[in-house]
Amino acid sequence: MHNRPLAYTNSETSSTKQRSSVATSSEPFLSIQDVAKIYPTANGPYPVLQGVNLTVQQGEFICVIGHSGCGKSTLLNMISGFATPTRGEVRLRSQPITQPGPDRMVVFQNYALLPWKTALENVYIAIDAVHKQKSKAEKMAIARDHLALVGLTEAADKKPTQLSGGMKQRVAIARALAVRPEVLILDEPFGALDAITKEELQEELLKIWNDHRCTVLMITHDIDEALFLADRLVMMTNGPAANIGEIMTIPFPRPRDRARIMEDPHYYKLRNQALDFLYHRFAHDDVG
Repeated sequence: MHNRPLAYTNSETSSTKQRSSVATSSEPFLSIQDVAKIYPTANGPYPVLQGVNLTVQQGEFICVIGHSGCGKSTLLNMISGFATPTRGEVRLRSQPITQPGPDRMVVFQNYALLPWKTALENVYIAIDAVHKQKSKAEKMAIARDHLALVGLTEAADKKPTQLSGGMKQRVAIARALAVRPEVLILDEPFGALDAITKEELQEELLKIWNDHRCTVLMITHDIDEALFLADRLVMMTNGPAANIGEIMTIPFPRPRDRARIMEDPHYYKLRNQALDFLYHRFAHDDVG
Protein backbone atom coordinates (compact mmCIF):
# COMPACT_ATOMS: atom_id res chain seq x y z
CA MET A 1 0.00 0.00 0.00
CA HIS A 2 1.32 3.37 -0.94
CA ASN A 3 2.10 5.46 2.08
CA ARG A 4 3.23 9.05 1.88
CA PRO A 5 3.23 11.98 4.31
CA LEU A 6 0.37 14.42 4.31
CA ALA A 7 1.23 17.79 2.80
CA TYR A 8 -1.24 20.57 3.55
CA THR A 9 -0.76 23.23 0.92
CA ASN A 10 -3.35 25.56 2.43
CA SER A 11 -2.49 27.15 5.75
CA GLU A 12 -4.99 27.00 8.54
CA THR A 13 -5.18 30.79 8.41
CA SER A 14 -6.21 30.85 4.76
CA SER A 15 -8.68 28.04 5.40
CA THR A 16 -10.24 30.07 8.20
CA LYS A 17 -10.52 33.13 5.98
CA GLN A 18 -12.16 31.05 3.28
CA ARG A 19 -14.66 29.61 5.75
CA SER A 20 -15.43 33.09 7.07
CA SER A 21 -16.21 34.40 3.58
CA VAL A 22 -18.32 31.30 2.85
CA ALA A 23 -20.30 31.68 6.05
CA THR A 24 -21.36 35.23 5.19
CA SER A 25 -22.74 34.28 1.76
CA SER A 26 -26.41 35.31 1.49
CA GLU A 27 -27.45 32.30 -0.61
CA PRO A 28 -26.75 28.75 0.60
CA PHE A 29 -24.53 26.84 -1.78
CA LEU A 30 -26.65 23.70 -1.50
CA SER A 31 -30.13 23.60 -0.04
CA ILE A 32 -32.56 20.76 0.65
CA GLN A 33 -36.00 22.28 1.11
CA ASP A 34 -38.84 20.29 2.71
CA VAL A 35 -37.90 17.17 0.73
CA ALA A 36 -39.97 14.00 0.75
CA LYS A 37 -39.43 10.79 -1.19
CA ILE A 38 -42.40 8.44 -1.43
CA TYR A 39 -42.44 5.16 -3.36
CA PRO A 40 -45.62 3.42 -4.52
CA THR A 41 -45.94 -0.16 -3.25
CA ALA A 42 -48.60 -2.88 -3.37
CA ASN A 43 -49.55 -1.87 0.17
CA GLY A 44 -49.81 1.82 -0.65
CA PRO A 45 -47.38 4.76 -0.62
CA TYR A 46 -44.15 4.20 1.34
CA PRO A 47 -42.50 7.42 2.58
CA VAL A 48 -38.73 6.92 2.79
CA LEU A 49 -38.02 10.57 3.65
CA GLN A 50 -40.36 13.26 4.93
CA GLY A 51 -39.77 16.94 5.63
CA VAL A 52 -35.99 17.00 5.20
CA ASN A 53 -34.36 20.44 5.39
CA LEU A 54 -30.64 21.16 5.22
CA THR A 55 -28.37 23.92 3.98
CA VAL A 56 -24.72 23.30 3.14
CA GLN A 57 -22.15 26.03 2.61
CA GLN A 58 -19.51 25.82 -0.11
CA GLY A 59 -16.43 23.92 1.02
CA GLU A 60 -18.11 22.16 3.95
CA PHE A 61 -17.44 18.53 4.78
CA ILE A 62 -20.73 16.95 5.87
CA CYS A 63 -21.13 13.38 7.13
CA VAL A 64 -24.55 11.71 7.24
CA ILE A 65 -25.18 8.87 9.67
CA GLY A 66 -28.20 6.75 10.59
CA HIS A 67 -29.48 3.20 10.75
CA SER A 68 -29.87 1.12 7.60
CA GLY A 69 -33.05 1.98 5.74
CA CYS A 70 -33.26 5.56 7.01
CA GLY A 71 -32.93 7.06 3.54
CA LYS A 72 -29.31 8.27 3.63
CA SER A 73 -28.51 7.00 0.15
CA THR A 74 -31.88 8.21 -1.15
CA LEU A 75 -31.07 11.70 0.13
CA LEU A 76 -27.65 11.74 -1.52
CA ASN A 77 -29.13 10.31 -4.73
CA MET A 78 -31.37 13.37 -4.92
CA ILE A 79 -28.33 15.64 -4.52
CA SER A 80 -26.47 13.72 -7.22
CA GLY A 81 -29.52 13.84 -9.50
CA PHE A 82 -30.02 10.06 -9.72
CA ALA A 83 -33.40 10.50 -8.00
CA THR A 84 -35.89 13.35 -7.74
CA PRO A 85 -37.95 14.37 -4.69
CA THR A 86 -41.62 13.49 -4.54
CA ARG A 87 -42.11 16.81 -2.79
CA GLY A 88 -39.77 19.67 -2.05
CA GLU A 89 -36.63 20.70 -3.88
CA VAL A 90 -32.86 20.27 -3.88
CA ARG A 91 -31.01 23.34 -5.19
CA LEU A 92 -27.35 23.93 -6.04
CA ARG A 93 -26.37 27.59 -6.42
CA SER A 94 -30.10 28.41 -6.38
CA GLN A 95 -30.77 26.10 -9.37
CA PRO A 96 -33.01 23.01 -8.93
CA ILE A 97 -31.20 19.69 -9.32
CA THR A 98 -33.16 17.57 -11.79
CA GLN A 99 -30.51 15.24 -13.26
CA PRO A 100 -26.90 14.11 -12.78
CA GLY A 101 -24.12 16.46 -13.85
CA PRO A 102 -20.32 16.74 -13.73
CA ASP A 103 -20.60 19.39 -10.99
CA ARG A 104 -21.61 16.51 -8.67
CA MET A 105 -19.56 13.31 -8.68
CA VAL A 106 -20.26 10.13 -6.70
CA VAL A 107 -17.88 7.58 -5.19
CA PHE A 108 -19.54 4.29 -4.24
CA GLN A 109 -18.51 1.63 -1.73
CA ASN A 110 -18.12 -0.97 -4.51
CA TYR A 111 -15.77 1.29 -6.55
CA ALA A 112 -17.76 0.99 -9.83
CA LEU A 113 -14.60 0.59 -11.92
CA LEU A 114 -14.62 -0.93 -15.40
CA PRO A 115 -12.72 -4.23 -14.93
CA TRP A 116 -11.36 -4.33 -18.50
CA LYS A 117 -9.82 -0.86 -18.19
CA THR A 118 -6.58 0.06 -16.42
CA ALA A 119 -6.54 2.45 -13.47
CA LEU A 120 -5.43 5.24 -15.79
CA GLU A 121 -8.13 4.44 -18.35
CA ASN A 122 -10.82 4.39 -15.64
CA VAL A 123 -9.87 7.94 -14.69
CA TYR A 124 -9.46 9.03 -18.32
CA ILE A 125 -12.97 8.00 -19.40
CA ALA A 126 -14.56 10.39 -16.89
CA ILE A 127 -12.41 13.29 -18.12
CA ASP A 128 -13.12 12.35 -21.74
CA ALA A 129 -16.88 12.37 -21.10
CA VAL A 130 -16.88 15.82 -19.49
CA HIS A 131 -14.08 17.64 -21.33
CA LYS A 132 -14.54 16.58 -24.94
CA GLN A 133 -12.96 19.81 -26.17
CA LYS A 134 -9.57 18.96 -24.63
CA SER A 135 -6.95 17.05 -26.58
CA LYS A 136 -6.20 13.44 -25.72
CA ALA A 137 -2.78 14.49 -24.40
CA GLU A 138 -4.38 17.07 -22.08
CA LYS A 139 -6.92 14.57 -20.79
CA MET A 140 -4.27 11.92 -20.26
CA ALA A 141 -2.13 14.43 -18.33
CA ILE A 142 -5.09 15.25 -16.07
CA ALA A 143 -5.71 11.54 -15.48
CA ARG A 144 -2.06 10.94 -14.56
CA ASP A 145 -2.04 13.98 -12.27
CA HIS A 146 -5.05 12.71 -10.35
CA LEU A 147 -3.66 9.20 -10.02
CA ALA A 148 -0.55 10.83 -8.58
CA LEU A 149 -2.77 12.83 -6.23
CA VAL A 150 -3.98 9.58 -4.63
CA GLY A 151 -0.53 7.94 -4.73
CA LEU A 152 -1.13 5.52 -7.59
CA THR A 153 1.35 6.61 -10.27
CA GLU A 154 3.01 3.19 -10.28
CA ALA A 155 -0.35 1.40 -10.61
CA ALA A 156 -1.53 3.36 -13.65
CA ASP A 157 -1.38 0.38 -16.01
CA LYS A 158 -2.90 -2.17 -13.65
CA LYS A 159 -6.48 -3.39 -14.02
CA PRO A 160 -8.88 -3.50 -11.05
CA THR A 161 -8.32 -7.24 -10.50
CA GLN A 162 -4.65 -6.43 -9.82
CA LEU A 163 -5.46 -3.76 -7.22
CA SER A 164 -6.30 -4.02 -3.53
CA GLY A 165 -9.59 -2.69 -2.22
CA GLY A 166 -7.91 0.46 -0.95
CA MET A 167 -6.21 1.06 -4.30
CA LYS A 168 -9.51 0.58 -6.17
CA GLN A 169 -11.12 3.18 -3.94
CA ARG A 170 -8.23 5.57 -4.61
CA VAL A 171 -8.86 5.16 -8.34
CA ALA A 172 -12.57 5.88 -7.82
CA ILE A 173 -11.74 9.03 -5.84
CA ALA A 174 -9.20 10.14 -8.48
CA ARG A 175 -11.80 9.60 -11.22
CA ALA A 176 -14.40 11.67 -9.36
CA LEU A 177 -11.98 14.52 -8.62
CA ALA A 178 -10.50 14.60 -12.12
CA VAL A 179 -13.53 16.42 -13.54
CA ARG A 180 -13.26 19.08 -10.80
CA PRO A 181 -16.75 18.68 -9.31
CA GLU A 182 -18.21 21.30 -7.01
CA VAL A 183 -19.76 18.56 -4.86
CA LEU A 184 -18.15 15.20 -4.05
CA ILE A 185 -20.68 12.62 -2.84
CA LEU A 186 -19.29 9.59 -1.01
CA ASP A 187 -21.58 6.64 -0.23
CA GLU A 188 -19.80 4.67 2.51
CA PRO A 189 -16.57 4.70 0.48
CA PHE A 190 -14.44 2.97 3.14
CA GLY A 191 -17.04 0.60 4.56
CA ALA A 192 -15.58 -2.54 2.96
CA LEU A 193 -11.94 -1.82 3.84
CA ASP A 194 -9.82 -3.08 6.71
CA ALA A 195 -9.17 -0.71 9.62
CA ILE A 196 -5.62 0.26 8.64
CA THR A 197 -6.49 0.93 5.00
CA LYS A 198 -9.59 2.85 6.08
CA GLU A 199 -7.51 5.17 8.29
CA GLU A 200 -4.97 5.71 5.50
CA LEU A 201 -7.70 6.71 3.06
CA GLN A 202 -9.39 8.95 5.61
CA GLU A 203 -6.10 10.83 5.98
CA GLU A 204 -5.69 10.96 2.19
CA LEU A 205 -9.24 12.22 1.71
CA LEU A 206 -8.69 15.04 4.22
CA LYS A 207 -5.47 16.04 2.46
CA ILE A 208 -7.20 16.16 -0.93
CA TRP A 209 -10.18 18.04 0.48
CA ASN A 210 -7.89 20.54 2.18
CA ASP A 211 -6.09 21.15 -1.13
CA HIS A 212 -9.20 21.37 -3.35
CA ARG A 213 -11.96 22.45 -0.96
CA CYS A 214 -14.83 21.00 -2.93
CA THR A 215 -17.97 20.44 -0.90
CA VAL A 216 -18.18 16.87 0.45
CA LEU A 217 -21.25 14.91 1.54
CA MET A 218 -20.41 11.48 2.87
CA ILE A 219 -22.53 8.63 4.20
CA THR A 220 -20.89 6.61 6.96
CA HIS A 221 -21.85 4.14 9.67
CA ASP A 222 -18.64 4.91 11.55
CA ILE A 223 -19.00 7.62 14.23
CA ASP A 224 -15.23 7.87 14.72
CA GLU A 225 -14.77 8.39 10.98
CA ALA A 226 -17.36 11.18 10.99
CA LEU A 227 -15.80 12.92 14.00
CA PHE A 228 -12.38 12.85 12.33
CA LEU A 229 -13.51 14.03 8.89
CA ALA A 230 -16.56 16.26 9.13
CA ASP A 231 -17.41 19.86 9.92
CA ARG A 232 -20.94 18.76 10.77
CA LEU A 233 -22.55 15.38 11.41
CA VAL A 234 -26.13 15.02 10.16
CA MET A 235 -27.96 12.31 12.13
CA MET A 236 -31.03 10.76 10.51
CA THR A 237 -34.04 9.35 12.35
CA ASN A 238 -35.27 5.86 11.53
CA GLY A 239 -37.56 5.26 8.59
CA PRO A 240 -40.18 5.19 7.32
CA ALA A 241 -40.69 8.93 6.92
CA ALA A 242 -37.14 9.57 8.14
CA ASN A 243 -35.83 13.07 8.56
CA ILE A 244 -32.91 14.90 10.15
CA GLY A 245 -33.09 14.38 13.89
CA GLU A 246 -30.02 16.30 14.96
CA ILE A 247 -27.03 18.11 13.46
CA MET A 248 -23.79 18.03 15.43
CA THR A 249 -21.11 20.66 14.83
CA ILE A 250 -17.62 19.15 15.15
CA PRO A 251 -15.31 21.79 16.62
CA PHE A 252 -11.84 20.30 16.20
CA PRO A 253 -9.47 22.68 14.37
CA ARG A 254 -7.92 21.79 11.03
CA PRO A 255 -5.61 20.33 9.94
CA ARG A 256 -6.61 17.48 12.24
CA ASP A 257 -4.36 15.07 14.07
CA ARG A 258 -6.11 11.80 14.89
CA ALA A 259 -4.11 11.05 18.04
CA ARG A 260 -4.59 14.57 19.41
CA ILE A 261 -8.34 14.49 18.76
CA MET A 262 -8.73 11.15 20.51
CA GLU A 263 -6.98 12.55 23.59
CA ASP A 264 -9.50 15.39 23.79
CA PRO A 265 -12.25 14.72 26.38
CA HIS A 266 -14.68 16.62 24.14
CA TYR A 267 -14.22 13.91 21.51
CA TYR A 268 -15.79 11.30 23.79
CA LYS A 269 -18.61 13.65 24.77
CA LEU A 270 -19.50 14.07 21.07
CA ARG A 271 -19.07 10.36 20.42
CA ASN A 272 -21.39 9.45 23.29
CA GLN A 273 -23.91 12.03 22.08
CA ALA A 274 -23.98 10.41 18.64
CA LEU A 275 -24.19 6.90 20.13
CA ASP A 276 -27.05 7.97 22.37
CA PHE A 277 -28.90 9.36 19.36
CA LEU A 278 -28.46 6.19 17.29
CA TYR A 279 -28.88 3.48 19.91
CA HIS A 280 -31.23 4.97 22.49
CA ARG A 281 -33.36 7.71 21.00
CA PHE A 282 -33.52 6.03 17.57
CA ALA A 283 -32.70 2.40 18.31
CA HIS A 284 -33.88 -0.37 15.98
CA ASP A 285 -37.22 -1.91 16.67
CA ASP A 286 -37.71 -5.71 16.91
CA VAL A 287 -37.95 -6.19 13.15
CA GLY A 288 -34.77 -4.24 12.40
